[in-house]
Amino acid sequence: MEEGYSPVRKWEDLDNDILVKILQSFDLFELSAGLAHVCNMWRLARCDQLPWKKLDLSVLQSNFIRISRKPYVYVDSPSQEKLTRVLNIFLNLSHGNIQILILHYNLYVNDNQLTFTAERCPRLKRLVMPAWEKLEKPAIRRAFRKWKDLESLTMPSLEKPAYVIKKIARSCKKIAELKIMGPCDILFASTLVSFLPNLKVLSVRCTELSKSALVILLEGLKQLKVLNISHCIITEDLPPPAPTKILTELDESILEKASRLDKFLTCMSDSCIMCQRTRNDEGFMRWYKYEDLWKVDEVKSLAI
Repeated sequence: MEEGYSPVRKWEDLDNDILVKILQSFDLFELSAGLAHVCNMWRLARCDQLPWKKLDLSVLQSNFIRISRKPYVYVDSPSQEKLTRVLNIFLNLSHGNIQILILHYNLYVNDNQLTFTAERCPRLKRLVMPAWEKLEKPAIRRAFRKWKDLESLTMPSLEKPAYVIKKIARSCKKIAELKIMGPCDILFASTLVSFLPNLKVLSVRCTELSKSALVILLEGLKQLKVLNISHCIITEDLPPPAPTKILTELDESILEKASRLDKFLTCMSDSCIMCQRTRNDEGFMRWYKYEDLWKVDEVKSLAI
């Protein structure tokens, strides 16, 4: 070997397992763009199943306005088209290997996008999808039929939850964790007890929660191990003409029912900023005011 000569190794010579580890350090938008053009080995490694187990689109939001009629939200065409392009790229690259899918609180998926996603994510185990306003019931039913391995779901509150929860429960028998982003009234609590009685973990933080609904959850979900009601406004209905009472602390009857749980997470402090925000928003959090706080949860497995 001549003096001063340094052998040069090519990227194609790098072991594929090592290359996959390197690619895992990039975010998915980088993986879908310029990295593919480095060489054939990078393109092959990019399609390896390891980098694609989790698809986090929590940085992507819809451009929308609220409207007075159903579906109560209007998403402009460029925003919808952008989401369709993103889903096409990522879901085709993933080759069906995605197990965790995270969507932003203000990312509104339509029926066609949900169906496309469900067909290309048959192994999904965790879904974070807090915005369902643009979805019709048949599309939700078709999607969840594909997700038989689903174990964890983050969803919004629903006015008429029975149909949707029943269809989810029928198809997704492995669901053990549920997070509801919105009020949990007596109807919603009763629906969970009826159709998802085997829930192990439930979070209904930062919302209005009636004492009656809380009792239904504690008494009806016999397998429940963890319940998070942190920063909730706990209300109690009194006989008319008395107004609804807001509790400042949980009474002994509630604490007794919750004593069987492994974790009962609560916070009702006047000095707590999140409790103050829930009260200021009257029990229906306006998450757009608080940046990424919608991702937070006291239950580690439900946080993002």
